[in-house]
Amino acid sequence: MSMNPLRFVSLSIGTCLALGLAGAVAVAAQQPGTPAAVGTKIADGQAYATVVVLKHQSNPADNGRMLLAYEANGWEGIPIWESTDQGSSWHFVANAQDPVVTDRPRCELHWQPHLTEMPRTQHGIPAGTVLLSASTVCQQPPPGRGTEKMSLRLFTSGDFGRSWKYVSTYAEAPGAEPIWEPNLQILDDGTFVEFYSDEMHKREGYNQLLGHKVSKDGGKTWGPLVFDVAIPGGVERPGMVIIDRLPDGRYVYNHEDVEGPVHMQVYLKFSKDGLDWGSPTDRGTPVQTMSGRYPESTPNVFWFPVGGPNGIIAVTSRSLDGPGRDEAGNTIFWNNNLGVGPWWEAPTPVQKLGNNRAGWTQALVRRPDGQFLHVTSSASADAARRNNAGANEILFNVAPINFNRYEAESAGQKGSAIMRDGSMSNGAKSRLGAKDVGKLSFLVHRATAGRYALTVEYAGIGFEATPRLSVNGTLVAGSVATAPADPARAARRAVDLGTRGTGERKLLRVTAELRAGDNAIDILGGEYALDIDYLEITPAGS
Repeated sequence: MSMNPLRFVSLSIGTCLALGLAGAVAVAAQQPGTPAAVGTKIADGQAYATVVVLKHQSNPADNGRMLLAYEANGWEGIPIWESTDQGSSWHFVANAQDPVVTDRPRCELHWQPHLTEMPRTQHGIPAGTVLLSASTVCQQPPPGRGTEKMSLRLFTSGDFGRSWKYVSTYAEAPGAEPIWEPNLQILDDGTFVEFYSDEMHKREGYNQLLGHKVSKDGGKTWGPLVFDVAIPGGVERPGMVIIDRLPDGRYVYNHEDVEGPVHMQVYLKFSKDGLDWGSPTDRGTPVQTMSGRYPESTPNVFWFPVGGPNGIIAVTSRSLDGPGRDEAGNTIFWNNNLGVGPWWEAPTPVQKLGNNRAGWTQALVRRPDGQFLHVTSSASADAARRNNAGANEILFNVAPINFNRYEAESAGQKGSAIMRDGSMSNGAKSRLGAKDVGKLSFLVHRATAGRYALTVEYAGIGFEATPRLSVNGTLVAGSVATAPADPARAARRAVDLGTRGTGERKLLRVTAELRAGDNAIDILGGEYALDIDYLEITPAGS
């Protein structure tokens, strides 16, 4: 963790309200040859963006208000920002400071904030109270430079983050054996569960483990640590647990596994009650596409009610690994079958610049209009400061996310190559080999059977060619055989199948019957090699 004591700099309320969303904007002037971020700057800040949308306020007019917290670059507490227009603009509220601390600035509330809201009045805590879980850090007195002590603490606010009351300390550790990354869940019966990363068990053979503590009295007192993910051997470092609720009542839990079998891969675990996560030695289910691409490190997980009864599970991360690696990690990994089966990719609304802290825990909120608010840290736009995590910025953007689009780079690959290409919809493409050499395999889950429009965007690479499309073993577009002799069938096909182009980019569109559940859709090679951008599937006629 960086200890750079940079001072926190905030924008004025007027400046923030002037930040409209007439489209994403580059955050600053770029040096020639330097890639630009996409998003609007809120303030300087290192990492750990967390947003809570208030839903349980005594005044109904306050429901929908959003609060944002993140790690500052300096040591003046945790910045709290507010939006009253669904995340379209933000204004600074206050720096949340630890009221227990007396030795400032050496000790202060600083790392890894997590915000949530009290859903009902219980344990003497009114419904709508905002809760902040975070780490208070004491640095060593001069001339020391390291961390002396870390305390994971719980605070409450009844005035939208303007002031904070101390509730309890549920874990403490010396700087040499730190504790990290709290995440508070409030169960249906009012039980508080604080999840966090723990390095205090190295002598027991755990480099770092994930565990939780339980409180039955609103966070005043806590039970013993329960291991959730703990891999013996002293090498692996599972960390950064985040949890969300699924429509079937279960909880989904994601974490990174540093130094695991696949370095930094993100895994999911599931629980019926939010407490029992199975064997601690079970890492869980890896998040990975059919092509082998996966989110790498510092993940967050979200469930959204989009596209059917199962909705969408979405995972963000700091970077992307696998074929066509993206160190900036500007990708959402999503799955529409409650985490079962392959994962797909979509571009994040904010396109951040990467460094070793950019994107550590990101916020993603679905707005009532169906668009998504995305908040994340990014490397500075200034090339000279880009690799200095202490100069990071907090960016936001509001944009739609297309969960009907299946990127070619996510599909199973045969006779193809994944390439980075900023002109493509997710910044990558698959170059598909000609004829029977190339095949992209899409195992697509649909909630309901019916007739769907299938659209493939592609481009030739020097010779005219059109890909072929197969659905559940039946060729529905393109053929190497002679055209059908039946004139009526040929006429129907001319109406049903359309190919249009704009410059070098073309769309192949066909309608086909898909079944409820999994469907095997293949894009096959044409007469010559082609670049494939994506397959998009929507109900026919939509």
